[in-house]
Amino acid sequence: MPSLRKFIALCKQGYASANPPQDFGPKSRGSMGSDPKATVGQMLHSEHLALKGGVAEAVVEAGLEDEEEAPIPLNKFSELLEMGFKFHNKCTLLCALVVLISFLHEQANSDTEKASGCDIFKGSWVYDESYPLYNTSSCGLIEKEFDCQKNGRSDELYLKYRWNPTSCDLPRFDGEDFLTRFKGQKILFVGDSLILNQWQSLICMLHSAVPHANYTLVRKAGISTFALPDYGVSVMMNRNAFLVDLVTEKIGRVLKLDSIEGGNAWKGFDMLIFNTWHWWLYSGSKLQPWDYMEEGNTTYKDMDRLIAFEKGLTTWSKWVDSNIDPTKTRVFFQGISPTHYNGSEWNEPTKNCQGQTQPISGSTYLRGSPPPVSVVMKVLSNMLKPADLLNVTTLSQLRKDGHPSLYGIGGGNGNDCSHWCLAGVPDTRNHLLYASLLLTRDGGK
Repeated sequence: MPSLRKFIALCKQGYASANPPQDFGPKSRGSMGSDPKATVGQMLHSEHLALKGGVAEAVVEAGLEDEEEAPIPLNKFSELLEMGFKFHNKCTLLCALVVLISFLHEQANSDTEKASGCDIFKGSWVYDESYPLYNTSSCGLIEKEFDCQKNGRSDELYLKYRWNPTSCDLPRFDGEDFLTRFKGQKILFVGDSLILNQWQSLICMLHSAVPHANYTLVRKAGISTFALPDYGVSVMMNRNAFLVDLVTEKIGRVLKLDSIEGGNAWKGFDMLIFNTWHWWLYSGSKLQPWDYMEEGNTTYKDMDRLIAFEKGLTTWSKWVDSNIDPTKTRVFFQGISPTHYNGSEWNEPTKNCQGQTQPISGSTYLRGSPPPVSVVMKVLSNMLKPADLLNVTTLSQLRKDGHPSLYGIGGGNGNDCSHWCLAGVPDTRNHLLYASLLLTRDGGK
């Protein structure tokens, strides 16, 4: 059935053919110009038309007063067109009304888009006594290395900060709404230990929202699955540090920059959240998890890590373009997660994040964006299918206080300034994921 948008187009065509441009003075428009409201007024004035009850009823009967995209029944559409051809003046008025309705509707949509189009990743951290979003003592799902309070961290100020976008209000995270909105869906996190950090954050946020709901937690064949059967929601995680394939061959461990067979495990999900970078920089026999890199038929002992990262990320982007239907699966890429091992980056003499208890004030980080950020932006901009960037780099850079430091898996023998305490910064990243879903693509519905 024809939509109102198509009817508007027909009205405009009919009006243009039946009403040649007339001279209304310096601001005259022969067709819809830059001021639709003025043009409608000129149309009404030039024809000296008044609203007739029958025309108004036709608009109401066709459902035009409610929604621009409401389908018009074929019989009503024919009646309206016939009315237009037989009764020129009434058609002119009807078209004027329809165009005015359309204009006001589009203006309302524009205002909504401006509100939802706010950059929620630009802002600053503010103290909020109502935080954190959950108590870690009531969520037994957190890995030991992320549970800083349980590991002996005594200060709690770092738990009390909320992300505050500069130009708009961030809708508060509502775990029950999340579960209801995405009822029956499967969500998969894919990446390195930082995506593990993020996945564990989200499952605690959801569990705390519905603490009495039944849940299961299963780890099998490289996939960890947290499921809430009452809602039919599964939040899963696949550890894959590079996204591209890392295989063991005769020569040793080979990182294949142009192969992504592991992607077979990512199909059939409603939402995918990816990350990578953390392990691309590691070197040395103890930390580097590969012995060679390979692209095509060429094997490398090593190469510039940013170049290798771009090659690997491009392979991932091509996998998304070839395998994802964006009408069925929403794809996110979590931006680069920063480390805090050099106090000069935030203008302090300290060597690392140890002893940090408060965020950096303001909205900018002295060092600026790390180099891999530009690689991510470049690759995502060249994708054929949409992948949304969770641009968490700067807001995370401001949180020098959010790392486990001495209260991670190594205790006093380690100093983790890469991962994040839970509760903490990953909760905000998931909050922004939730907000992104609410504010874009019909609210995630």
